Amino acid sequence: MTRPVVLLFALLVVLASLLPFYWLVNTSLKTGAELSSGSLVPGSPSLRNYLEVLQDEDFLTALGNSLVVGVVTTSLALLLASFAAYALARLELPRKGIILGLVLSVTTFPVIAIAAPMFTIWRDIGLYDTLAGLIIPKLTFALPMAIFVLTSFFREIPFELEESALIDGASPFTAFREVILPLAVPGIATTAILVFISVWNEFLLAVTLTSTPEARTVPVAIAYFSGTSDFDHPIGTISAASVLVTLPLLVLVLVFQKRIVAGLTAGAIKG
Repeated sequence: MTRPVVLLFALLVVLASLLPFYWLVNTSLKTGAELSSGSLVPGSPSLRNYLEVLQDEDFLTALGNSLVVGVVTTSLALLLASFAAYALARLELPRKGIILGLVLSVTTFPVIAIAAPMFTIWRDIGLYDTLAGLIIPKLTFALPMAIFVLTSFFREIPFELEESALIDGASPFTAFREVILPLAVPGIATTAILVFISVWNEFLLAVTLTSTPEARTVPVAIAYFSGTSDFDHPIGTISAASVLVTLPLLVLVLVFQKRIVAGLTAGAIKG
């Protein structure tokens, strides 16, 4: 395949990937009857939808909820996954591959299969419609990915560095804290980005385990958007809110794309 053909194919893939986001931005700039038109460019671009979204208290509350849930879940996932990944990558444990496989098997469970039972349990124990009730299940699904990525990074750190610290009198925990963690900062950053994005975008558990605006996250709040009146079509405000929520993640991925790719491919090739 010649280089021009490859470049053309790559260009088509990029355009196909950007088209949905462009259509979202295009719709968010339309108002009134223009929302029902299929024009590729808004006739009279307006920021009214964005202003309405930013003045919506429920949306701002949901934005704060998403931030709290995302930061707390990511922090807990990194803390727990770093210890588990260190054990799987550096310690002499029997059948480590099987253990890692069992951890990853959690991600194969469809969320829809546990949503209804979790709704019942959470309602009975008082965690329904709370941020804590969202953090716990989201952490369950975030941990396997975090453990997998960090295990790959920890395996790439030379064992000689840790052995030198142990010979100098450091305890295993001290060696982990002073030697392994500083060297694994790129992997930790990659894991944090991946976990935060997955938690931020999660919808099914968030919509099942919440019922009021005080506990809803951004994806759920957008789904419940209604127009300013009974005759107003909410597609404009929904599009504007989606753009506002997507842009930070888009910038995050573009800035740290090399780290994300490195995290996904770490340990795949042995030199």
